[in-house]
Amino acid sequence: MLSICGIAALACHAFAYAQPGPQPPCGVEPVPPAPSLADSPTVKFWSVAELGENWRPPACTGWTGTGFSTLVTTSARFRHPSGMEDLLRQSGAVSKLAGMRYWSTTHKRWQTLIEDAYAVTGPQGNQQRKDFTLEELKPGSVLYFQQTDNLSGKAVFKLHILEAGEGRLVFDIANVTLMKYLFVPLFHPGEMQSIYYLDRESEDVWRYYSMARTGRNASRLTTGHEESWINRAVAFYRHVAGIPTDREPPAAR
Repeated sequence: MLSICGIAALACHAFAYAQPGPQPPCGVEPVPPAPSLADSPTVKFWSVAELGENWRPPACTGWTGTGFSTLVTTSARFRHPSGMEDLLRQSGAVSKLAGMRYWSTTHKRWQTLIEDAYAVTGPQGNQQRKDFTLEELKPGSVLYFQQTDNLSGKAVFKLHILEAGEGRLVFDIANVTLMKYLFVPLFHPGEMQSIYYLDRESEDVWRYYSMARTGRNASRLTTGHEESWINRAVAFYRHVAGIPTDREPPAAR
């Protein structure tokens, strides 16, 4: 027969496995929840120890495959007086990603995160074009752009518009070409994914939620580095919210 202490231990063990994982705002409250408008974004770096090697993404993300090597969520509120069209137009202006900055925890200074970015005509990325128009940014649209990261180099990404209504915008991004550092492969196609949810809360306040995952087979060179991944996630949030990406203080030093 189990002792009281043994029962308590089992209960704690079961509670640990019942801890909620990341949850986008898909008809339920997000996890982590959005902080108040006056607070900094809530950024959570999830570990395999917390969620397990076979963690499954929430169904509403549309992501397939289990597990991850890196998983980061960002939840926030921000003011944006313009409407959905402005946010959608900004999402399609991929050339404005160029010059995005973040705090490098390695070099202890602000550095350029995205060195170059521009729209391309297809997944091969061999023909540059102008930024995407509002007419192109419709639910179901799949568009492509090329981006040069300061560490993982040049790659083509797929932008998929999932929802684009008056008060809600959802889109996801994934690499479609190999990403590498010098000659070392870092992420094979589809191994760097991110999804973004923007919900209008009031006339000029929006809620933001993002989830970024790298695949379980990503290079070990990219694993860990918690502070760096957090600062990168916050840089993208600031870009969407119209905040200077190198505004003091950084999310993590």
